[in-house]
Amino acid sequence: MFLFYSPAYLAFMLPGLALALFASILTKTRFARYSRVSARSGVSGARAAQMLLDAKGIGHSVRIEPTRGFLSDHYDPTSRTLRLSPAVYQSPSLAAVGVACHEAGHAIQHAEKYAPLGLRTALVPAAQIGSNLSYPILLVGMFMGWHPVLINLGCILLGAAVLFTVVTLPVEWDASARAKKLMVRAGIVTPAEMGGAAKVLNAAFLTYVASAVTAILQLLYVLSRARR
Repeated sequence: MFLFYSPAYLAFMLPGLALALFASILTKTRFARYSRVSARSGVSGARAAQMLLDAKGIGHSVRIEPTRGFLSDHYDPTSRTLRLSPAVYQSPSLAAVGVACHEAGHAIQHAEKYAPLGLRTALVPAAQIGSNLSYPILLVGMFMGWHPVLINLGCILLGAAVLFTVVTLPVEWDASARAKKLMVRAGIVTPAEMGGAAKVLNAAFLTYVASAVTAILQLLYVLSRARR
């Protein structure tokens, strides 16, 4: 949601918006490309994730189940469930096994008590509240003549959402780094094939970078307006 529909706001946000568009296109393009390339091992995304979990000795404690949506893959630490989209769950493509192993990387992070993942999980409630309430509060504060209490409260809530996007970056990067190493070690892909899977994961990571940059720019814009 935009606070201001003005050329100044759009110009300020342009770098983040451009990066987000580029990242989205790159992710979809690379996923589509490597969805047409099957791994020599022939294992599906679901099987690849299971192999990584088993290799770490946590296969019995993490459920893997299909979910709906395009690239809706995620790991739920509260229920220890790894959910894979249709394009990933059954497919033996390099794109599918790469994404599946990335999500398995999150489950491994959870099992090994990876600190940034724990911090991100703890920030979820604050980030959700911040995302839902910051803009309404800021808008009311604006209409009340930039009421300092409301503007400060809105900025704090928006800052919580921004912090979540920043903390997400090392979590996602580490999950991909684990996936790249373990999928080769487990025999899911060859070293040569890993390059294709890595390109999909790198593009996906760029979407998180774009999200963080956009969130930071929004906060900076609000703060700059508030000072006036």
